[in-house]
Amino acid sequence: MRKQLLRPRDFFLVCVICLLLGAFLGMTLNPPKQPSVGYAVSMSVPAVDSRGQGVNAKLSVETRKGDGKTLANIDVLLFWVDTQQSIQAARTVAERVSGVDTKNVDIMYEIDAGNISLVGGPSAGAALTIATIASLQGKQPNGNAMITGTIEENASIGAVGGVLEKARAAKAAGATVFLVPKGESVEAVTQLHENCTKEVGYVYCEKTYEKKTVNIGNETGIAVREISTIYEALPFFFT
Repeated sequence: MRKQLLRPRDFFLVCVICLLLGAFLGMTLNPPKQPSVGYAVSMSVPAVDSRGQGVNAKLSVETRKGDGKTLANIDVLLFWVDTQQSIQAARTVAERVSGVDTKNVDIMYEIDAGNISLVGGPSAGAALTIATIASLQGKQPNGNAMITGTIEENASIGAVGGVLEKARAAKAAGATVFLVPKGESVEAVTQLHENCTKEVGYVYCEKTYEKKTVNIGNETGIAVREISTIYEALPFFFT
C-alpha cells in the first residue's frame, strides 16, 4: 500500500491542534492556584537609619479582592523612593513561586518605621517577596528568621549595605537566624584607635585607623546564613 504524506498545510494544522489541546489539558489538569483573599502578613525588616544605625521597620502585606492592582502605603519618603521597583519585582517573583493567579487580587504593601528616617529601600526586596508569598498562600512566616537583600525578577537576591548594623537590629528584634546575600556574612570595617600621652601643658593624641574583616555572626551573636535566591530562603520561613 502506498503511504500518503501530509501536505505542509495539513502538517501545520495538526501542530496547531496539538498545541491547543495540550494547553487545554494543562489548564484542566493543573489549574492556577487561587490566592488567599483578605489575609494580612506582618514581618520585621532590618534597615539602616540616617545616622548609620541598625533599626527595624514593620512590613505588612495584605491581599484584597480586586483587579490586579499593586497598592502601597509607605510614609517614609527616603524608603519609598527606592522601594517602588522592589515591590513590583517582589510581586512578580511571588506570583511565580506560589503559582497563584492574582488577576482578581489587589495587594496592599505598608512599611511603618515610626519616626525613624530609613535609607536603602531596595534591601527590603527579599522580605517583600517572602511576605507577598505568605499573604497569597494564607500563611504566616516564621518570626524567628529575618532577611535582607534586593530581589530581581529571576528570583536572585542581590547585595546590600549595612549588613552588620542590620544583623544587630535583627538580633534585637528576637530573630535567631539572619539571611544575607551570598558573600555578605563577613564585612570589612574600619576601627579607630586613639593613643594619648600627656606632656607639660597639653595632651597629645594620635589617631590611627585599622581595617579588618568581621564575621557578622560571631560579632552579633545571631546565626547568619548566606543565600543566592528566594527559593533558598523559603525553608527558613515556611515548614
